[in-house]
Amino acid sequence: MKTDTLFYSLFQSFPSIFFELIDQSPTEASAYEFTSREVKQLAFRIDGLFLPTTKNLEKPFYLVEVQFQPDEDL
Repeated sequence: MKTDTLFYSLFQSFPSIFFELIDQSPTEASAYEFTSREVKQLAFRIDGLFLPTTKNLEKPFYLVEVQFQPDEDL
């Protein structure tokens, strides 16, 4: 899907936007790495992940899934 690459590029370039969207401080982005991973169960691909860059176990990781079309099952 074309929007996947659009949002991947957006979050890769401006990770602070994600934290603003989830009502967190944009400065939180400096403690995270944005990436994308594929889970090998029937090639399920996550649009993006924000993974902590430190070993701080208090920091959550965030799964990013972008949906632009209505989907009753989502």
